[in-house]
Amino acid sequence: MMGMLEGKVALVTGGRGGIGRAICDRFLREGATVFAADLSAAGSLSSPDGESRFVQLDVTSEPSVQAAMAHVGDEAGQLDILVNAAGIEIEKTIEETSLEEWNHSFAVNVTGTFLTSKHSLPLMRKAASAGASASIINFGSYDGFIADPGLAAYCATKGAVHALTRAMACDHGPEGIRVNAICPGYVDTPMMQSFFSGDAVGGTGKSEETLRQAMRDVHPMRTYGTPDDIANLVNWLASDEARYASGQLWVIDGGLSAQVQQMRL
Repeated sequence: MMGMLEGKVALVTGGRGGIGRAICDRFLREGATVFAADLSAAGSLSSPDGESRFVQLDVTSEPSVQAAMAHVGDEAGQLDILVNAAGIEIEKTIEETSLEEWNHSFAVNVTGTFLTSKHSLPLMRKAASAGASASIINFGSYDGFIADPGLAAYCATKGAVHALTRAMACDHGPEGIRVNAICPGYVDTPMMQSFFSGDAVGGTGKSEETLRQAMRDVHPMRTYGTPDDIANLVNWLASDEARYASGQLWVIDGGLSAQVQQMRL
């Protein structure tokens, strides 16, 4: 039985991180040729990820992005799917955030999405010209709609990604290129692990398990997400089954943003 992405070529930024690695694994199972782009081959996880092809990439550097796209072009000739999963989070208010931290947040989360999307377009047009739509999937957040305290720069960057996603969908839809954004809530990744093991525990005086349970309980579904949950939705958006889906912000947060409730830590 053929996979949903059989014969397609995908590049995933942040491809060695928690969510990025799950996306690469799912794409591989669905038959795609996958390029996992990240700062290092190991990334934030130590376990192997299957058979994706590693591409070294700094999304904040235009020459690095251009070199990565040239490599994909030389190896595969086209690009059907781009997933902009690279991202960082700074847990500070604006008063606590330095200008350097603010600029770095935008460089990775927003400018990185801009650069990889911009320089992927020639390869994606080749894919779209073959008859099936090409797909760009950006990473926003539920924090781009509502705000968590102490995440000022992160919330601002995700709001920018949401607006950019819609603009790109309008500009490049006529070329057969679909553009959507995934907007996750809390997902069990190395980024979330740093919250549990870092200042969150020390600042509240509560145990890690108490914090984990509080995070589960704030969701209507009483659980937070896994990287595979996110990969499942990304896989559908990347496939031809989603040929009519574009310009949308797909919230996947266990119902968190549907309610008026604050987590009590």
